[in-house]
Amino acid sequence: MDSSRELDIKNRLIEQLPFEMVWVDVNSKIIYANAKFREAIGYSKKECENLSIPDINVTVTPESWKNHWEEVHKTGSVRFNATHKRKKGEFYNVDVSAHSFSYHGTKYICAIANDITEASFYKKLTDNTQTIANVGGWELNLYNGAVLATTGALNIFNTNDSEDLTPSKIIHKFKDGDKFKSLLSKVIRNAQSFDETFETKSTPPRYIRTIAKPILKGNKIYKVLGIYQDITDIKHKDSNLTLYKTIIDNVQDLIYVYNKNGDILYHSQSLISKLGFTKKELNKMNMFDLDTVVTPDFYNAHFENVEKTGSQRFDWSIERKNRTQFPVEIISNHLKYKDENYICSVVRDITEVKTRENQLNEALNEIKSLKERLEDENEYLQEEIGDKINFNNIIYKKTYKSVLLKVNQVAPTDTTVLITGESGTGKELLARAVHSNSKRKNRPLIKINCATLPTELIESELFGHKKGAFTGATTDKVGKFTLADGGTIFLDEIGELPLELQPKLLRVIQEGEYDELGGTNTIKIDVRIIAATNRDLMDMMSKGQFREDLYYRLNVFPIHNIPLRSRKEDIPLLAEYFLEKFSSKAGKAFKNLSSKTIDALMNYNFPGNIRELENLIERAVIIENGSTLNPGNWIPELSATATSSDFKSFEESQKDYIVKVLDHTDWRVSGPNGAAKILKINDKTLFAKMKRLGIEKEITLK
Repeated sequence: MDSSRELDIKNRLIEQLPFEMVWVDVNSKIIYANAKFREAIGYSKKECENLSIPDINVTVTPESWKNHWEEVHKTGSVRFNATHKRKKGEFYNVDVSAHSFSYHGTKYICAIANDITEASFYKKLTDNTQTIANVGGWELNLYNGAVLATTGALNIFNTNDSEDLTPSKIIHKFKDGDKFKSLLSKVIRNAQSFDETFETKSTPPRYIRTIAKPILKGNKIYKVLGIYQDITDIKHKDSNLTLYKTIIDNVQDLIYVYNKNGDILYHSQSLISKLGFTKKELNKMNMFDLDTVVTPDFYNAHFENVEKTGSQRFDWSIERKNRTQFPVEIISNHLKYKDENYICSVVRDITEVKTRENQLNEALNEIKSLKERLEDENEYLQEEIGDKINFNNIIYKKTYKSVLLKVNQVAPTDTTVLITGESGTGKELLARAVHSNSKRKNRPLIKINCATLPTELIESELFGHKKGAFTGATTDKVGKFTLADGGTIFLDEIGELPLELQPKLLRVIQEGEYDELGGTNTIKIDVRIIAATNRDLMDMMSKGQFREDLYYRLNVFPIHNIPLRSRKEDIPLLAEYFLEKFSSKAGKAFKNLSSKTIDALMNYNFPGNIRELENLIERAVIIENGSTLNPGNWIPELSATATSSDFKSFEESQKDYIVKVLDHTDWRVSGPNGAAKILKINDKTLFAKMKRLGIEKEITLK
């Protein structure tokens, strides 16, 4: 028998039992009362929902109810006599049998009461069978058209007169009276019985099951016997059950009920569409077929746990017919019916939830990574922030314009730059000028000095490492190239880079990628490289100390930073800048340099370049006092003889002279007032020489 129909029949039997039945919870609240109980106490079904036991049995107190509840659940059942109060205030005596039961892990009491006030219960049962079943009989005599009807039949149509049940009148009580008339005609003429349900015209409508069959004498029909049964409640319950089953079958969750042996007793329609099995296949399957991962030991432990706790909630993975899997959340609830234990599991597909969780975790990890990177960048930038001179504040006059011209030309591009020059000439300052005037200026400029790091640590500093990559690597470290992603990296003293690391740097320049120490994933970056050195890389190449391919990758756009002795007109400006800077720091009152101090500084060659000048002024501020800085023993002694570095090459001197002539002619080359005329050479020859020497017309730097 279909389980839903079986359930419906059981519900009807409980509702129509010939004795009073009521279900009560721990708070003495009535959660169900059958028709007999409602009839006895005079309350409607809806009114019963708001009643509790003290409303029926006035002798019950909270304390006595607590003791009664514990006794029933301890012993299983208790029988006693009590007095119940009807809605109208009347009292009647009952024999009560109280039984313990549980549903979904919650305990209840089922009480069965018999009225012992008057006649025997069994006599009442016999007298009222038809009324309880809502069934009535009728008989139509075909000789005189008279109808005989039982009390039950008359009650169904709310009449006391059998005449109201004659065919001519009864057809007007049904919405489809013509159908009733047609079927009854077939019974009378063709001896064809029928069993149909008709809807009444009353408001609200009722549903009357009608059965009619002919009674014959020989071959002649002389009577029609029939039955009327009011099945309105049954019809409503059928409708509700159909609705509930439709709802269950159409929910996205998978629902199935199974017993201790693992037999699947019921499953929702969604199980078919979700797992890909047919209904026929599922009907033959048990829990071990449905989930091949489940072992008997695991299943038994699961079943016992649900029995013990009432429910269990856990995450799992379900396999479809095509062997693909998806994550689910399972809620298993304990059911008990006729002393048998069952489990109803509701299974929810959480693929989207897990996907969102994974995406969220990835986003959180990315945010964490970015946060750590920003913290590293911030820490690095905090170390680098100071009163550095930027491109717009570089102190210079005429000679240094040619160097800054190259900075201005290359800054807007992403071209790799190699800055050469003696120590102390301000190569880092030029690197900052290139970066701050580039499209990467809003990203960091990361500096690393290849000469100051131990050989074994420089690779980790440049490219980073993973925890455990080498002894002492207790945490992950972000490399300088990673920090510089999107910005610029300044590799100072590039000539000191170990030969074994040069191929890795070459790969970064060529491919824009590298591997961390101990890492498994290749890291892609977008970094502009500016390198600087005071060494002769060409000489190092000839000695095998510097890779030739790396040199040409770095030397795309060379900038040679000229020494201070080649731009002596800048010495007074720089000295005044440093004087103001260190006076403020030391709390001194120096305002200017004396002419003798300027002459002394101009006559010194400054082998240490700008760095040496800065150190001299700082020492002078500490030693001297007053508002004007005068010469003192802080000025180094002049060399008696000039060194080879004091002289310019022939080409440099030639270049300087041509530039002076061009300045005089306002950079006019040809014509009677042109530079070629003064130099007494051909115009074309002068143009060729200017190109070879790298002489270009100056532009105004903004």
